[in-house]
Amino acid sequence: MSDKLKILIVEDEMLIGANISLQLNELGYEVTGLVPRGEDALKHIENQLPDIMLLDINLKGDLDGIETAIEMQKKHNIPIIYLTANTDDAHFNRAKETKPYGFISKPFKKLDLQRTIELTINQMDSKGKKSAEIESQNNNSFLLSDCIFVRHLNSMIKVDIKDILYIEAERNYCRIFSNSKEYLVVMSLKEMDDKLPSKHFLRTHRSYIINLSQIKEIAATHVVIGNKALPVTKSLKEELLKRIQTI
Repeated sequence: MSDKLKILIVEDEMLIGANISLQLNELGYEVTGLVPRGEDALKHIENQLPDIMLLDINLKGDLDGIETAIEMQKKHNIPIIYLTANTDDAHFNRAKETKPYGFISKPFKKLDLQRTIELTINQMDSKGKKSAEIESQNNNSFLLSDCIFVRHLNSMIKVDIKDILYIEAERNYCRIFSNSKEYLVVMSLKEMDDKLPSKHFLRTHRSYIINLSQIKEIAATHVVIGNKALPVTKSLKEELLKRIQTI
């Protein structure tokens, strides 16, 4: 299963759409689909929910881009970035009612696309995305209630919280160890501890936060997660045992 940010492109000029898809792939994002009509976009969403929609305002067909957004928002809360070659007040005011996360005017550069997507992730909390509690630190990571977005090369990679094994302090950074990879995040362990859901995570040592559901063994002075023994401070051992009983 891919951990990349998923983006749906809704664009009726297929050459433009294909170029956008190529740019998104180069930036490290996953394109879930390229569809030319609003009706097609609504069907696509029911089968594969994207994280973000890039939506052309001036779609041909029964629904233009703004009408597509209105229909989508009756069931879903997917962040919208509008693509438009028409920036007149009438279109802007109609589009504004759907509370988009951004506008990209055609023609645009790859950097415009990249920055708008990253700003969209950063705005999710203030725009009220359901189930999202997003914090940013130096534009390097974005923490949600069920996942964390971390920067990798030129893109943001999504790591599901349930897949995190443990987190280790590294000066003013945190190193996140997941089932398959590890990531370095510009955030202190204390900040990470404050933001992670306490139901699943516990700071057992000044240098470690563990995912309680990933524990394989509990010993007198440590726990085993994966193939690693992680220290448990004596004062936190009782709390650890209490929390294990409630999982």
